[in-house]
Amino acid sequence: NQRPCQLHYFSPPSPSPNPSSSSSLPCNSPITLLLLLFNNMFSILSLLFTLSLLPLSQSQSPPIKSTLINCGATTSSLISNRSWDPDTQYISTGTPIKLTQPTFSPILSTVRSFPLIQSNLRRPKFCYVVPVYRTGKYLVRTTYYYHGGLNQIPPVFDQIVDGSLWSVVNTTEDYVKGNASYYEGVFKATGKSMSVCLAANQDTVSDLFISALEFVLLADSVYNSTGFDDSSLRLVARHSFGYNGSIVSYPDDQFDRYWEPYGETNPTVSRGANVSINGFWNLPPLKVFQTQLTDNQLKPMELQWPREPLRNSVYYIALYFADDSRTSSRFMNITINNVTFYDNLRVPQTGVALFANRWPLAGLTKIVLTPAAGSTLGPLINGGELFEVIPVGGRTHTRDLIGLNGLKNSFQNPPFDWNGDPCLPKENSWTGITCSDGSNIRVTGLNLTGMGLSGSLSPNVVNLTALNDLWLGNNNLSGSIPDLSTLKMLKTVHLEDNRFNGPFPSSLANIDRLQELFLQNNNLTGQVPSSLKAKLGSNLIVDPQNS
Repeated sequence: NQRPCQLHYFSPPSPSPNPSSSSSLPCNSPITLLLLLFNNMFSILSLLFTLSLLPLSQSQSPPIKSTLINCGATTSSLISNRSWDPDTQYISTGTPIKLTQPTFSPILSTVRSFPLIQSNLRRPKFCYVVPVYRTGKYLVRTTYYYHGGLNQIPPVFDQIVDGSLWSVVNTTEDYVKGNASYYEGVFKATGKSMSVCLAANQDTVSDLFISALEFVLLADSVYNSTGFDDSSLRLVARHSFGYNGSIVSYPDDQFDRYWEPYGETNPTVSRGANVSINGFWNLPPLKVFQTQLTDNQLKPMELQWPREPLRNSVYYIALYFADDSRTSSRFMNITINNVTFYDNLRVPQTGVALFANRWPLAGLTKIVLTPAAGSTLGPLINGGELFEVIPVGGRTHTRDLIGLNGLKNSFQNPPFDWNGDPCLPKENSWTGITCSDGSNIRVTGLNLTGMGLSGSLSPNVVNLTALNDLWLGNNNLSGSIPDLSTLKMLKTVHLEDNRFNGPFPSSLANIDRLQELFLQNNNLTGQVPSSLKAKLGSNLIVDPQNS
């Protein structure tokens, strides 16, 4: 559907992350255009969120705010002047493995492996939990280097961020080429930690593994047109057009984004280091503007980008342009798959960024850049980013998160998969957890019968206010039973065959919906209230000293 867009001319940037000093003109393309023109040279601003890119000769990448995890490693390491942590403080399950074969990067020399657990009912997930700034916007990157030593068949499995499916990991193609596979996405932190989890899917036939995990805090301006409360971004392609070198990353890109080379099939031009680009919200590195794909003639230039076919979905598209001519004028019409993307785009030396938040694509993608009327130069393009817009899958209710984390901390040996979101994705919920459907996701059942648990029953269990069934029988739990009377939805309580002590939990008589109570084979003192006996009858089983 066609819809209005805005042509934004921006005044010089201020330290505020919100470029509110813009005026707009209507246009007829279903795209939002950022045309960032600056007529004066500005002094270098030290703040990260200035929304400007400095001339290359003056720019210095600020210190990157990141957490870098070397999966399977046991000690910290300094690689390319960046500190990598061992993963033991972020995950408590899986097996660290040191690869015996040579690798082309120290980060790839270790992996953490997770066993394939076959189940028709659920597929447990293995989660890294990383501290973050609440509401921060993070670039998350996972790296997988499969060297054939773990199993004979490269694994295929899911990766999950908090409660949302991020993508399927398939290392087969890169494994054949001897390469590592990496996946990148942009996600908003809803709490003080984020989880990245691996889980088997229907195609998984061998053990899961991971080589590296990175979290990078992004500036407020980067990808700021995406509504991250209900969406995330999954990277499909990010290229520096006309460039044939190694991947552009940190320190050229202050957020360590990977810009892959794209220099085949079209004429390429290098502008050298004398580049002055200003004002891009997404803060692409200046190195991207040192090369370009171009056509010296006044004729259309066609790109197939990305090279691979896309699944039918909606995408975030960002295209970057900067003219290399001081004396001529360059105007272009741009189409994507024969649909007008933007008409009569003027490309200044200081740069222009063109982006669409939700553009439908499917199959192969053809971008055509055609000289517009009045242009004295052929088309050009410097860089592009393409993300699939993926929905946020929801989140387990905060009260339930508090309650379950309290239980986890009170158990000396909680289930190995009690990390990440308890309920989501549904097929990867925590062991023993039953959850409600719908948008308000609550924990309705807890069944850890016979799991060999030791420790105690945390008072935080009272936060599970939607709980219908509490089954912790046949374990080795001790201590007193907390007051459960606030759990008004409880129907069945099974705490038998443990080592609970202290007074009999007479407050259970205040739960109107309670239908079944098993407390035998514990060390409780006191008597069962007569009202509870009358109410439950034969569905009440306790030790003789309590009857």
